[in-house]
Amino acid sequence: MDRPGLKYSARLVKSGLCEAGAPLFGIMEDGITWSGRIQEEHILEEVLNTLNFGSILFSPTAEPFRSITELLAGKAQPSGSIVPDDTETRTFLHEIPVISAFTPGEIITALKRRKGAIIPGRGIITAGPVTPEQAFVTFSSICFSCYVKFFSDYYYYTRGVKKLPDSAEKIAPQALKAYRSALKNISDFPSAKGPFTSDEAVYAAIVEAGRLTVSSGMVDSFFGNVSALFNDCIYITQTAASLDELEGCIDCCPLDNSSTCAITSSSEYSAHRALYNLTHRRTVLHGHPRFSVIMSLLCDRHECANRGRCHTACTAKRFINDIPVVPGEIGTGPLGLVRTMPAAMMGRGVIVHGHGLFTAGACDFTDAFTSLVDIERMCFEEYCRLVQF
Repeated sequence: MDRPGLKYSARLVKSGLCEAGAPLFGIMEDGITWSGRIQEEHILEEVLNTLNFGSILFSPTAEPFRSITELLAGKAQPSGSIVPDDTETRTFLHEIPVISAFTPGEIITALKRRKGAIIPGRGIITAGPVTPEQAFVTFSSICFSCYVKFFSDYYYYTRGVKKLPDSAEKIAPQALKAYRSALKNISDFPSAKGPFTSDEAVYAAIVEAGRLTVSSGMVDSFFGNVSALFNDCIYITQTAASLDELEGCIDCCPLDNSSTCAITSSSEYSAHRALYNLTHRRTVLHGHPRFSVIMSLLCDRHECANRGRCHTACTAKRFINDIPVVPGEIGTGPLGLVRTMPAAMMGRGVIVHGHGLFTAGACDFTDAFTSLVDIERMCFEEYCRLVQF
């Protein structure tokens, strides 16, 4: 088996998305190499050969993702798709097709249209047009998106606004109990102390902060970003970099624009730069903690004229306790988060609606990472209070 397939299978298991031995990668080289065996292997071979993709990933999910995706897939009929609520996944996935049967025709139709699909009773299938990394990223994103959608829907279910199957009453408490335990067990925090005195120290601190952000569950590895300001340069993770493997994936972007490194840096480089210009902070962490995102989506102003456009058009001054929630999309456009998030960073952090959480540190990543975890814990407990868990 090609090494990348094994690598991403291990990541899926480590992150709790799949059970050990469940992920099946098929990688197209001179022929198709499989990471394991299933009875319907011939079906997946036909899919790969027809679509001419570089790789394909199929796997049942682990709990609670299995129950959550099954519930949402059941609700999706007869429309045949799940529409994500969170901004980043909605931008990345658009929608998640639900396939009615494990057949070549159904799978090919879905993967021609979208990056992945849910097969009720079986699992999730995703494509990597070029690399297995792409299939892994889409699989992780579908799991995250469904988790966020389920719990945002569940909140409205407890308010009598949305309908969910009776099974939601069992799924939600079990998943909340498991996540509370996971948050409680976060014990590793950054060891690199500032102020930093060398480029090497900055690189090492960013690598450590990225790894901890992923291992703590504050982000899936291919989303989020990390930066530090040192000697009039912003050191920032590259776009699409895996935060738990940042060696060689950090750009040094001079503030005088004497380098073009910002071209390959994170898509949110401009927001990081604006934050440094407006504050005295020296480090920035951006993650997608689940309940920070979920809580940002909850709003009882059902008659608001901007309903459905909250991620860019919300005009309300929203807070979750002391943490502001602001609109803003990725990039530097007129509705970009660069125009909302930096100015709101007056305290521990800022949540961008449906997107994620930004925190900043005074001289290293200790306070930024601590705030990331503490804010997620606060958002989780606030959600539990709202649904009376």
